[in-house]
Amino acid sequence: MTSSLILTATPADALIDVPRHLVVRGATPGAQVTLTARTARAGGVVWHAQATFVADADGTVDVSRDAPVSGSYQGVSAMGLVWSQVPDDGKSRDVFPQPIVAPLVTTVDAQEVGVDGAASTGATSASPALSGETRHAVGSATASGVSTTDVPSAQAKTSCRSSVSFTQRLAGEGVTRRDVREDGLVGTLYLPPGEGPHPAVMILNGSGGGINEPRAALYASHGYAAFALGYFKGPGLPDYISNTPLEYFKRGMDWLRRTVRPAHDFVALSGQSRGGELVLLLGATFPEAVSAVIGYVPSALIHSAQNACDPAIGREGPTWLLDGKPLPHIWENNRTASWAPFDEGPPPHRHAKAMLTALDDADAVERARIPVEKIRGPVMLLSAEDDGSWPSSLYSRMVTERLAAHAHPHAVEHLDFDRAGHAIVFPFVPTTQLVYAHPVSGKISTGGGEPDANAIADERSWAAVQAFLAQAVAERAHSQGQS
Repeated sequence: MTSSLILTATPADALIDVPRHLVVRGATPGAQVTLTARTARAGGVVWHAQATFVADADGTVDVSRDAPVSGSYQGVSAMGLVWSQVPDDGKSRDVFPQPIVAPLVTTVDAQEVGVDGAASTGATSASPALSGETRHAVGSATASGVSTTDVPSAQAKTSCRSSVSFTQRLAGEGVTRRDVREDGLVGTLYLPPGEGPHPAVMILNGSGGGINEPRAALYASHGYAAFALGYFKGPGLPDYISNTPLEYFKRGMDWLRRTVRPAHDFVALSGQSRGGELVLLLGATFPEAVSAVIGYVPSALIHSAQNACDPAIGREGPTWLLDGKPLPHIWENNRTASWAPFDEGPPPHRHAKAMLTALDDADAVERARIPVEKIRGPVMLLSAEDDGSWPSSLYSRMVTERLAAHAHPHAVEHLDFDRAGHAIVFPFVPTTQLVYAHPVSGKISTGGGEPDANAIADERSWAAVQAFLAQAVAERAHSQGQS
Protein backbone atom coordinates (compact mmCIF):
# COMPACT_ATOMS: atom_id res chain seq x y z
CA MET A 1 0.00 0.00 0.00
CA THR A 2 1.31 3.41 -0.95
CA SER A 3 0.14 6.53 0.84
CA SER A 4 0.46 10.17 -0.18
CA LEU A 5 1.06 12.57 2.67
CA ILE A 6 -0.31 16.09 2.72
CA LEU A 7 1.09 18.36 5.49
CA THR A 8 -0.58 21.72 6.16
CA ALA A 9 0.20 24.59 8.55
CA THR A 10 -2.36 27.31 9.20
CA PRO A 11 -2.12 30.21 9.35
CA ALA A 12 0.89 30.23 7.07
CA ASP A 13 2.01 33.76 7.97
CA ALA A 14 1.14 35.52 11.23
CA LEU A 15 2.53 37.09 14.38
CA ILE A 16 4.88 34.99 16.50
CA ASP A 17 2.27 34.62 19.25
CA VAL A 18 -0.30 32.99 16.96
CA PRO A 19 -0.40 29.17 17.30
CA ARG A 20 -0.23 27.14 14.10
CA HIS A 21 -2.41 24.17 13.22
CA LEU A 22 -0.19 21.41 11.85
CA VAL A 23 -2.07 18.50 10.27
CA VAL A 24 -0.88 15.49 8.28
CA ARG A 25 -3.44 13.78 6.06
CA GLY A 26 -3.19 10.78 3.79
CA ALA A 27 -1.03 8.61 6.04
CA THR A 28 -1.53 4.89 6.38
CA PRO A 29 -3.85 4.32 9.39
CA GLY A 30 -1.75 3.22 12.37
CA ALA A 31 1.54 4.12 10.72
CA GLN A 32 4.16 6.21 12.42
CA VAL A 33 4.71 9.69 11.04
CA THR A 34 7.77 11.72 12.03
CA LEU A 35 7.67 15.51 11.87
CA THR A 36 10.93 17.45 11.87
CA ALA A 37 10.91 21.23 12.28
CA ARG A 38 13.83 23.52 11.40
CA THR A 39 14.10 27.28 11.90
CA ALA A 40 17.02 29.54 10.97
CA ARG A 41 17.40 32.03 13.83
CA ALA A 42 19.93 34.72 14.82
CA GLY A 43 23.26 34.42 13.05
CA GLY A 44 21.80 31.90 10.63
CA VAL A 45 21.96 29.14 13.27
CA VAL A 46 19.41 26.44 12.57
CA TRP A 47 17.30 25.18 15.48
CA HIS A 48 15.48 21.87 15.21
CA ALA A 49 12.97 19.59 16.90
CA GLN A 50 11.40 16.25 16.00
CA ALA A 51 8.39 14.24 17.07
CA THR A 52 6.88 10.93 15.94
CA PHE A 53 3.12 10.34 15.96
CA VAL A 54 0.77 7.49 15.11
CA ALA A 55 -1.79 8.23 12.40
CA ASP A 56 -5.42 7.71 13.40
CA ALA A 57 -7.97 5.49 11.62
CA ASP A 58 -8.48 8.21 9.01
CA GLY A 59 -4.75 8.46 8.34
CA THR A 60 -4.51 11.83 10.08
CA VAL A 61 -2.05 13.35 12.56
CA ASP A 62 -3.21 16.58 14.24
CA VAL A 63 -0.40 18.08 16.32
CA SER A 64 -2.86 20.15 18.36
CA ARG A 65 -4.75 16.96 19.27
CA ASP A 66 -2.19 14.16 19.32
CA ALA A 67 0.70 13.45 21.67
CA PRO A 68 3.90 12.13 20.09
CA VAL A 69 5.06 8.62 20.93
CA SER A 70 8.66 9.85 20.94
CA GLY A 71 10.60 12.96 20.17
CA SER A 72 11.70 16.33 21.48
CA TYR A 73 8.66 16.86 23.70
CA GLN A 74 5.91 14.93 25.43
CA GLY A 75 2.17 15.46 25.68
CA VAL A 76 -0.16 17.43 23.43
CA SER A 77 1.21 20.78 22.33
CA ALA A 78 0.23 22.55 19.14
CA MET A 79 3.57 24.39 19.05
CA GLY A 80 5.76 21.73 20.63
CA LEU A 81 7.87 21.54 17.47
CA VAL A 82 8.85 25.18 18.05
CA TRP A 83 9.35 25.53 21.81
CA SER A 84 11.28 22.23 22.05
CA GLN A 85 13.81 23.25 19.39
CA VAL A 86 17.53 23.14 20.18
CA PRO A 87 20.33 24.80 18.21
CA ASP A 88 22.40 22.76 15.78
CA ASP A 89 25.58 24.25 17.24
CA GLY A 90 24.58 23.20 20.75
CA LYS A 91 25.31 26.60 22.27
CA SER A 92 23.32 29.43 20.68
CA ARG A 93 20.69 31.17 22.81
CA ASP A 94 19.40 34.04 20.67
CA VAL A 95 16.10 32.86 19.23
CA PHE A 96 15.02 36.07 17.47
CA PRO A 97 15.78 37.18 13.91
CA GLN A 98 18.21 39.95 13.04
CA PRO A 99 16.92 42.44 12.19
CA ILE A 100 13.92 42.07 14.47
CA VAL A 101 11.49 42.97 11.67
CA ALA A 102 12.73 40.02 9.59
CA PRO A 103 10.50 36.93 9.41
CA LEU A 104 11.23 33.65 11.14
CA VAL A 105 10.52 30.79 8.73
CA THR A 106 10.04 27.27 10.05
CA THR A 107 10.07 24.32 7.66
CA VAL A 108 8.35 21.13 8.80
CA ASP A 109 9.01 17.83 7.06
CA ALA A 110 6.71 14.83 7.50
CA GLN A 111 7.83 11.28 6.81
CA GLU A 112 5.79 8.13 7.15
CA VAL A 113 7.49 4.81 7.69
CA GLY A 114 5.18 1.80 7.81
CA VAL A 115 6.64 -1.17 9.69
CA ASP A 116 5.49 -4.81 9.38
CA GLY A 117 3.47 -6.14 12.28
CA ALA A 118 2.81 -3.48 14.88
CA ALA A 119 2.73 -0.52 12.50
CA SER A 120 -0.84 -1.13 11.46
CA THR A 121 -1.96 -1.09 15.08
CA GLY A 122 0.20 1.80 16.16
CA ALA A 123 1.56 -0.26 19.04
CA THR A 124 5.21 0.02 18.16
CA SER A 125 7.07 3.09 19.39
CA ALA A 126 10.27 4.37 17.89
CA SER A 127 13.30 2.11 17.99
CA PRO A 128 16.01 2.98 20.57
CA ALA A 129 18.05 4.62 17.82
CA LEU A 130 15.16 6.89 16.85
CA SER A 131 14.34 7.73 20.45
CA GLY A 132 17.94 8.70 21.11
CA GLU A 133 18.10 10.73 17.91
CA THR A 134 14.98 12.78 18.57
CA ARG A 135 15.60 13.40 22.22
CA HIS A 136 19.32 14.00 22.27
CA ALA A 137 21.10 14.01 18.91
CA VAL A 138 18.82 14.96 16.08
CA GLY A 139 21.73 16.83 14.54
CA SER A 140 23.18 13.51 13.39
CA ALA A 141 20.07 12.68 11.40
CA THR A 142 19.89 12.86 7.64
CA ALA A 143 18.34 15.80 5.78
CA SER A 144 14.92 14.23 6.22
CA GLY A 145 15.40 14.32 9.99
CA VAL A 146 15.36 10.52 10.39
CA SER A 147 18.48 8.40 10.57
CA THR A 148 18.80 5.76 7.89
CA THR A 149 19.38 3.24 10.66
CA ASP A 150 16.14 4.05 12.45
CA VAL A 151 14.10 1.39 10.65
CA PRO A 152 15.63 -1.82 9.33
CA SER A 153 15.33 -1.74 5.54
CA ALA A 154 14.02 -5.32 5.39
CA GLN A 155 10.96 -4.26 7.40
CA ALA A 156 10.22 -0.98 5.62
CA LYS A 157 7.06 -1.17 3.52
CA THR A 158 6.53 2.45 2.53
CA SER A 159 8.27 5.76 2.94
CA CYS A 160 6.73 9.02 1.74
CA ARG A 161 7.23 12.63 2.62
CA SER A 162 5.57 16.03 2.65
CA SER A 163 6.84 19.45 3.63
CA VAL A 164 5.38 22.82 4.58
CA SER A 165 6.68 26.15 5.89
CA PHE A 166 5.14 28.78 8.11
CA THR A 167 6.27 32.29 9.00
CA GLN A 168 6.36 33.96 12.41
CA ARG A 169 6.68 37.75 12.73
CA LEU A 170 7.44 40.02 15.66
CA ALA A 171 6.31 43.12 13.77
CA GLY A 172 2.91 43.00 12.11
CA GLU A 173 1.98 44.69 8.86
CA GLY A 174 2.24 48.46 9.11
CA VAL A 175 4.35 48.51 12.29
CA THR A 176 7.18 51.03 12.02
CA ARG A 177 10.59 51.10 13.73
CA ARG A 178 12.68 54.12 14.67
CA ASP A 179 16.05 54.35 16.40
CA VAL A 180 16.02 56.89 19.23
CA ARG A 181 19.21 58.82 19.98
CA GLU A 182 18.00 62.10 21.47
CA ASP A 183 17.62 63.81 24.84
CA GLY A 184 20.45 61.56 25.99
CA LEU A 185 18.23 58.50 25.44
CA VAL A 186 19.18 55.30 23.61
CA GLY A 187 16.37 53.06 22.50
CA THR A 188 14.01 51.98 19.75
CA LEU A 189 10.44 53.12 19.16
CA TYR A 190 7.93 50.81 17.49
CA LEU A 191 4.60 52.27 16.42
CA PRO A 192 1.40 50.47 15.37
CA PRO A 193 -0.17 51.21 12.00
CA GLY A 194 -2.69 54.03 11.83
CA GLU A 195 -2.77 57.62 13.01
CA GLY A 196 -3.48 56.85 16.65
CA PRO A 197 -3.31 58.03 19.29
CA HIS A 198 -2.21 54.76 20.83
CA PRO A 199 -1.62 53.87 24.48
CA ALA A 200 2.09 53.52 25.21
CA VAL A 201 4.40 51.01 26.90
CA MET A 202 8.05 51.56 27.83
CA ILE A 203 10.05 48.33 27.93
CA LEU A 204 13.14 47.82 30.10
CA ASN A 205 15.59 44.92 29.96
CA GLY A 206 17.28 43.16 32.86
CA SER A 207 20.87 42.50 33.87
CA GLY A 208 21.86 41.49 30.34
CA GLY A 209 21.38 45.09 29.25
CA GLY A 210 20.72 46.10 25.68
CA ILE A 211 17.47 47.15 24.04
CA ASN A 212 14.52 44.76 24.18
CA GLU A 213 13.28 45.19 20.63
CA PRO A 214 11.45 41.84 20.30
CA ARG A 215 9.00 42.66 23.09
CA ALA A 216 8.57 46.23 21.82
CA ALA A 217 7.80 45.03 18.30
CA LEU A 218 5.18 42.61 19.58
CA TYR A 219 3.57 45.23 21.84
CA ALA A 220 3.34 47.55 18.81
CA SER A 221 1.81 44.74 16.77
CA HIS A 222 -0.98 44.67 19.35
CA GLY A 223 -1.70 48.39 19.20
CA TYR A 224 0.74 50.01 21.65
CA ALA A 225 3.32 52.69 21.00
CA ALA A 226 6.26 50.70 22.36
CA PHE A 227 9.52 52.30 23.43
CA ALA A 228 12.35 49.88 24.26
CA LEU A 229 14.77 51.99 26.30
CA GLY A 230 18.33 50.83 26.84
CA TYR A 231 20.29 51.90 29.91
CA PHE A 232 23.52 49.92 29.69
CA LYS A 233 25.29 47.66 27.19
CA GLY A 234 23.92 49.62 24.26
CA PRO A 235 25.29 52.19 21.79
CA GLY A 236 26.86 55.05 23.72
CA LEU A 237 25.71 53.60 27.06
CA PRO A 238 27.73 52.37 30.05
CA ASP A 239 28.93 48.78 29.98
CA TYR A 240 27.53 48.07 33.45
CA ILE A 241 24.38 48.55 35.50
CA SER A 242 26.21 50.14 38.45
CA ASN A 243 25.14 53.66 39.47
CA THR A 244 22.26 54.04 37.03
CA PRO A 245 20.26 57.25 37.69
CA LEU A 246 16.48 56.82 37.91
CA GLU A 247 16.02 60.27 36.37
CA TYR A 248 17.13 58.78 33.05
CA PHE A 249 13.94 56.69 32.92
CA LYS A 250 11.75 59.64 33.88
CA ARG A 251 13.28 61.49 30.94
CA GLY A 252 12.39 58.48 28.78
CA MET A 253 8.75 58.58 29.89
CA ASP A 254 8.59 62.34 29.30
CA TRP A 255 10.07 61.92 25.82
CA LEU A 256 7.60 59.16 25.02
CA ARG A 257 4.67 61.36 26.05
CA ARG A 258 5.89 64.34 24.00
CA THR A 259 6.63 62.20 20.97
CA VAL A 260 3.60 59.95 20.62
CA ARG A 261 1.02 61.85 22.73
CA PRO A 262 -0.43 58.54 23.95
CA ALA A 263 -4.14 57.84 24.12
CA HIS A 264 -5.56 58.82 27.52
CA ASP A 265 -2.01 59.85 28.49
CA PHE A 266 -1.47 56.14 29.21
CA VAL A 267 2.15 55.05 29.67
CA ALA A 268 2.72 51.59 31.17
CA LEU A 269 6.08 50.16 32.18
CA SER A 270 7.07 46.59 31.29
CA GLY A 271 10.31 45.10 32.62
CA GLN A 272 11.87 41.71 33.19
CA SER A 273 14.24 40.52 35.93
CA ARG A 274 16.27 43.59 37.00
CA GLY A 275 13.90 45.44 34.70
CA GLY A 276 11.02 43.99 36.75
CA GLU A 277 12.60 45.41 39.89
CA LEU A 278 13.12 48.68 38.04
CA VAL A 279 9.55 49.17 36.83
CA LEU A 280 8.20 48.69 40.35
CA LEU A 281 10.78 51.16 41.66
CA LEU A 282 9.93 53.70 38.94
CA GLY A 283 6.21 53.34 39.63
CA ALA A 284 6.89 54.10 43.29
CA THR A 285 9.35 56.93 42.60
CA PHE A 286 7.47 58.72 39.81
CA PRO A 287 3.87 57.63 40.45
CA GLU A 288 2.32 60.49 38.49
CA ALA A 289 4.14 59.36 35.33
CA VAL A 290 3.34 55.63 35.44
CA SER A 291 -0.12 54.42 34.41
CA ALA A 292 0.44 50.68 34.98
CA VAL A 293 3.28 48.32 35.90
CA ILE A 294 4.07 44.89 34.42
CA GLY A 295 6.85 43.07 36.24
CA TYR A 296 8.20 39.88 34.70
CA VAL A 297 10.04 37.78 37.33
CA PRO A 298 10.53 40.93 39.43
CA SER A 299 12.02 41.71 42.82
CA ALA A 300 10.25 43.25 45.80
CA LEU A 301 13.59 44.64 46.93
CA ILE A 302 16.30 46.94 45.65
CA HIS A 303 19.37 44.87 44.82
CA SER A 304 23.04 45.61 44.42
CA ALA A 305 24.64 45.57 40.98
CA GLN A 306 25.31 41.81 41.22
CA ASN A 307 26.37 40.08 37.99
CA ALA A 308 26.03 43.23 35.88
CA CYS A 309 28.34 45.31 38.10
CA ASP A 310 31.25 47.46 37.11
CA PRO A 311 34.19 45.33 38.34
CA ALA A 312 35.84 48.46 39.72
CA ILE A 313 32.83 48.95 42.02
CA GLY A 314 31.96 45.34 42.75
CA ARG A 315 28.78 43.31 42.87
CA GLU A 316 27.84 44.66 46.29
CA GLY A 317 27.95 48.22 45.01
CA PRO A 318 24.78 50.22 44.25
CA THR A 319 22.62 49.83 41.18
CA TRP A 320 20.24 52.78 41.30
CA LEU A 321 20.86 56.46 42.03
CA LEU A 322 18.27 59.14 42.83
CA ASP A 323 19.30 62.78 43.09
CA GLY A 324 22.85 61.53 42.71
CA LYS A 325 22.66 59.33 45.81
CA PRO A 326 22.65 55.52 45.87
CA LEU A 327 19.47 53.84 47.04
CA PRO A 328 19.85 51.33 49.91
CA HIS A 329 19.92 47.75 48.70
CA ILE A 330 19.46 44.32 50.26
CA TRP A 331 23.18 43.45 50.37
CA GLU A 332 24.08 46.67 52.18
CA ASN A 333 25.01 46.02 55.85
CA ASN A 334 23.30 42.64 55.59
CA ARG A 335 24.25 40.32 58.47
CA THR A 336 23.28 37.05 56.78
CA ALA A 337 23.94 37.55 53.06
CA SER A 338 26.49 35.23 51.46
CA TRP A 339 27.59 34.66 47.88
CA ALA A 340 28.94 31.21 48.76
CA PRO A 341 25.85 29.22 47.66
CA PHE A 342 26.16 30.84 44.23
CA ASP A 343 29.92 30.87 43.88
CA GLU A 344 30.79 27.43 45.19
CA GLY A 345 30.40 24.07 43.50
CA PRO A 346 30.38 23.11 39.83
CA PRO A 347 28.36 25.04 37.23
CA PRO A 348 25.67 25.76 36.35
CA HIS A 349 25.16 28.01 39.36
CA ARG A 350 21.82 29.14 40.81
CA HIS A 351 21.96 32.81 41.72
CA ALA A 352 18.74 32.45 43.72
CA LYS A 353 20.57 30.47 46.39
CA ALA A 354 22.64 33.51 47.35
CA MET A 355 19.63 35.79 47.21
CA LEU A 356 17.81 33.66 49.75
CA THR A 357 20.59 34.07 52.32
CA ALA A 358 20.06 37.84 52.29
CA LEU A 359 16.39 37.50 53.23
CA ASP A 360 17.23 36.20 56.70
CA ASP A 361 18.19 39.71 57.82
CA ALA A 362 14.76 41.26 58.42
CA ASP A 363 16.17 44.74 59.02
CA ALA A 364 18.08 44.71 55.73
CA VAL A 365 14.97 43.48 53.92
CA GLU A 366 12.89 46.33 55.31
CA ARG A 367 15.50 48.93 54.35
CA ALA A 368 15.63 47.60 50.79
CA ARG A 369 11.89 47.18 50.21
CA ILE A 370 10.49 48.97 47.19
CA PRO A 371 7.62 51.19 48.48
CA VAL A 372 5.16 49.74 45.99
CA GLU A 373 2.23 51.23 47.90
CA LYS A 374 3.12 54.56 46.23
CA ILE A 375 2.26 53.19 42.77
CA ARG A 376 -0.88 54.87 41.40
CA GLY A 377 -2.02 52.30 38.90
CA PRO A 378 -2.69 48.61 38.35
CA VAL A 379 0.15 46.14 38.87
CA MET A 380 0.75 42.81 37.18
CA LEU A 381 3.41 40.32 38.29
CA LEU A 382 4.59 37.20 36.45
CA SER A 383 6.77 34.84 38.47
CA ALA A 384 8.31 31.37 38.27
CA GLU A 385 8.40 28.81 41.07
CA ASP A 386 11.71 27.30 39.90
CA ASP A 387 13.40 30.62 39.18
CA GLY A 388 17.14 30.00 39.29
CA SER A 389 18.11 33.66 39.15
CA TRP A 390 16.23 34.92 42.19
CA PRO A 391 13.08 33.93 44.12
CA SER A 392 10.60 35.78 41.91
CA SER A 393 7.62 33.85 43.32
CA LEU A 394 8.47 34.94 46.86
CA TYR A 395 9.28 38.48 45.76
CA SER A 396 5.98 38.78 43.91
CA ARG A 397 4.07 37.60 46.98
CA MET A 398 5.91 40.19 49.04
CA VAL A 399 4.72 42.86 46.59
CA THR A 400 1.09 41.73 46.57
CA GLU A 401 1.01 41.44 50.36
CA ARG A 402 2.38 44.95 50.77
CA LEU A 403 -0.14 46.34 48.29
CA ALA A 404 -2.98 44.54 50.08
CA ALA A 405 -1.79 45.83 53.45
CA HIS A 406 -2.02 49.37 52.10
CA ALA A 407 -5.41 48.76 50.43
CA HIS A 408 -4.06 49.48 46.94
CA PRO A 409 -7.03 50.97 45.07
CA HIS A 410 -6.08 49.53 41.67
CA ALA A 411 -6.05 46.04 40.21
CA VAL A 412 -3.25 43.71 41.33
CA GLU A 413 -2.67 40.47 39.42
CA HIS A 414 -0.06 37.81 40.11
CA LEU A 415 0.50 34.72 37.98
CA ASP A 416 2.96 32.19 39.40
CA PHE A 417 4.03 29.39 37.08
CA ASP A 418 4.76 25.90 38.40
CA ARG A 419 8.11 24.35 37.34
CA ALA A 420 8.91 27.44 35.25
CA GLY A 421 12.19 29.35 35.32
CA HIS A 422 13.42 32.91 35.03
CA ALA A 423 13.06 33.29 31.25
CA ILE A 424 9.37 34.10 30.82
CA VAL A 425 9.12 35.67 27.37
CA PHE A 426 6.11 35.25 25.06
CA PRO A 427 4.87 32.52 22.70
CA PHE A 428 6.09 30.79 20.62
CA VAL A 429 9.87 30.54 21.01
CA PRO A 430 12.34 27.80 22.02
CA THR A 431 12.54 27.30 25.78
CA THR A 432 15.22 24.62 25.95
CA GLN A 433 18.42 26.60 26.63
CA LEU A 434 18.36 26.78 30.43
CA VAL A 435 22.10 27.12 31.06
CA TYR A 436 23.93 30.25 29.94
CA ALA A 437 26.97 32.45 30.49
CA HIS A 438 25.78 35.72 32.01
CA PRO A 439 26.12 38.46 29.34
CA VAL A 440 28.15 40.70 31.69
CA SER A 441 29.89 38.54 34.29
CA GLY A 442 30.28 35.42 32.14
CA LYS A 443 29.29 33.24 35.12
CA ILE A 444 27.77 29.92 33.99
CA SER A 445 24.32 29.88 35.51
CA THR A 446 20.86 28.41 35.11
CA GLY A 447 17.61 30.31 35.02
CA GLY A 448 15.81 27.17 36.18
CA GLY A 449 12.58 25.66 34.97
CA GLU A 450 11.79 22.94 32.46
CA PRO A 451 11.17 23.51 28.74
CA ASP A 452 7.49 22.49 28.76
CA ALA A 453 6.72 24.55 31.86
CA ASN A 454 8.57 27.54 30.44
CA ALA A 455 6.55 27.24 27.23
CA ILE A 456 3.29 27.24 29.21
CA ALA A 457 4.47 30.30 31.14
CA ASP A 458 5.32 32.09 27.90
CA GLU A 459 1.88 31.45 26.43
CA ARG A 460 -0.30 32.09 29.46
CA SER A 461 1.61 35.13 30.70
CA TRP A 462 1.35 36.91 27.36
CA ALA A 463 -2.40 36.33 27.10
CA ALA A 464 -2.80 37.65 30.64
CA VAL A 465 -0.62 40.71 29.96
CA GLN A 466 -2.69 41.64 26.93
CA ALA A 467 -5.92 41.36 28.92
CA PHE A 468 -4.39 43.33 31.81
CA LEU A 469 -3.26 46.16 29.56
CA ALA A 470 -6.59 46.35 27.74
CA GLN A 471 -8.42 46.64 31.06
CA ALA A 472 -5.94 49.21 32.39
CA VAL A 473 -6.37 51.37 29.30
CA ALA A 474 -10.16 51.09 29.49
CA GLU A 475 -10.16 52.12 33.14
CA ARG A 476 -7.86 55.03 32.39
CA ALA A 477 -10.17 56.18 29.61
CA HIS A 478 -13.21 55.85 31.89
CA SER A 479 -11.51 57.88 34.62
CA GLN A 480 -10.97 60.64 32.08
CA GLY A 481 -14.55 60.46 30.85
CA GLN A 482 -13.48 59.09 27.46
CA SER A 483 -14.52 56.03 25.51
